[in-house]
Amino acid sequence: MNHVSTPLVSVVTPVFNAEKFIAQTIQSVISQTYTNWELILVDDGSVDKSLEIISDFQKKHSNIFLYKNVQNSGAAITRNKGMAEAKGAYIAFLDADDFWLPEKLEIQIGLMESRQLEVSFSSYNLMDANGNLLGQHVQALKKLTYNKLLKCNYIGNLTGVYNAERLGKIYTKNLRKRQDWLLWLEAVKRTKQPVIGIQEPLANYRLQPNSMSANKLGLIKYNYSVYKTGLNFSTVKSVYFMLLFIYEYIFVKSKNTIETPKT
Repeated sequence: MNHVSTPLVSVVTPVFNAEKFIAQTIQSVISQTYTNWELILVDDGSVDKSLEIISDFQKKHSNIFLYKNVQNSGAAITRNKGMAEAKGAYIAFLDADDFWLPEKLEIQIGLMESRQLEVSFSSYNLMDANGNLLGQHVQALKKLTYNKLLKCNYIGNLTGVYNAERLGKIYTKNLRKRQDWLLWLEAVKRTKQPVIGIQEPLANYRLQPNSMSANKLGLIKYNYSVYKTGLNFSTVKSVYFMLLFIYEYIFVKSKNTIETPKT
């Protein structure tokens, strides 16, 4: 480690029928060059072999914890439960079908500690459902403001980290989708520090056929609920921000998905 302070990082991972990918996801946390972490997995009623796979990892690693929902409750409640159990100064998120690159936490926590940042995120690579890299990545904005984030979600949840010691734990409303955007809006609102986007891709995001980014109508519907239900905007204000979102998503954010240079 090239910096002195190594606070505990709590990694929260909701799990639902993730047997295909969960081993790779967990292994990417175990393989971090930054070693002071705890992995909190919250199972949302899986009926496949996810729990067996997690159990095998738990036998070898005392900093991997598994919690279970009584019944299938959705991503918001599952992620909130994980955050409630988190003991770390920092909270990070990793979905059960994505994975991190080995130096992700070392680079990110090192930057946050040295510059006293409370929120950060990074660029990330895109891969297909089978884990093949697509030769593209989503480039993080160098700096992010609340007003910019309000127009469109610029924080890839698998890259976001916030300082729970200084900002407090941030729980989200029980929206069916896009609750991660709501969480980052609250985090950016709470911090008085700049929100820095690390330019280097530090994670790999799996594009699933049924993902939000693949379903444009669903994207509009669920984003509207972020404004109306999540942020309690009036109907008129919600429609106004939806128009801003559509413009931002099509004409501005799309330019952030770029070809990854060949190494």
